Amino acid sequence: MNIKKHIPNIITLLNLFCGCIALVFVSEFKFEMAFLFVCLGIFLDFFDGFFARLFKVSSPLGLQLDSLADMVTSGVVPGYVMFMLLKNDYTNAPAVSFLPYLGFVITLGACYRLANFNIDTRQTDSFIGLPTPANALFMLSLPLIAMHHQNSTIVDCLGNQWVLIAITLLSAYIMNAEIPLFSLKIKDFSFKKNTLQILFLASSIILLLVFRYLGIPVVIVFYILLSIANNAMAKKAS
Repeated sequence: MNIKKHIPNIITLLNLFCGCIALVFVSEFKFEMAFLFVCLGIFLDFFDGFFARLFKVSSPLGLQLDSLADMVTSGVVPGYVMFMLLKNDYTNAPAVSFLPYLGFVITLGACYRLANFNIDTRQTDSFIGLPTPANALFMLSLPLIAMHHQNSTIVDCLGNQWVLIAITLLSAYIMNAEIPLFSLKIKDFSFKKNTLQILFLASSIILLLVFRYLGIPVVIVFYILLSIANNAMAKKAS
C-alpha cells in the first residue's frame, strides 16, 4: 500500500473538517474561533497540492476533493458569516427579513468559481478572479473588525446592512471576474521564480502588524492591485 498517495487527500479532508468546525463557531457567534479554523483550513489547502506535486501523486480524485473541501471552508462559511451579520442585530443595523439570505450569494459565487476553476485550463499557474480562500478571509475579518476596531466610521459602515449587501455582491463578482491574479502557491524553493509571491507575503505581514484585523481586507485589495500592476508590466514587456 502506497501511503504517500493518500497524504494529500488526508490533508484536504482535514481542511474540510476545519470548515465544519468553523460553521459551528459561526453559529455561536464565536467569530475569532471561526476565523482561526478557516485560516487552518486554508493553510492545509495550501499544502495538499504541494505534497501531491512533491510525491508525484496528483489525481482527479484529489482535484475533486480539494474543490469540495474549499466549497465548505471558503464558500459556505463566509456565506454563513454574512447571513449571521445580516440576520442578527449584531451590527446594530435595521433588520429586513429577506435580506440576510442574500449573504449566501457569496456561497453561490464561490461554488461557481470553484467549478469554473476545475475546467478552466488558463488557471494552472495563476488565477482568474479572486480565489475563494482569499475571499473567505476577507469575509471572516468583517465581524472581527466590527468587534475590535477603534475607528467609529469603519465600524458604522460595517453596521450598515446595505454596505454588507454591497460587499456581498462585490464578493460574488470579484471571484468570477476576468481579472488575472498571480498564484500564491510556491512550487519550488527558488527565490527568483517566486519573487512576486515573497514580496506580497512580506508586505502582507507588515500590513497585518500595522492594521491588525483591518489589515486583512487591506491585504486582499493589495493582492488584487499588485496583480493588476504585474499584468500591466508583463503586457508592456511583451
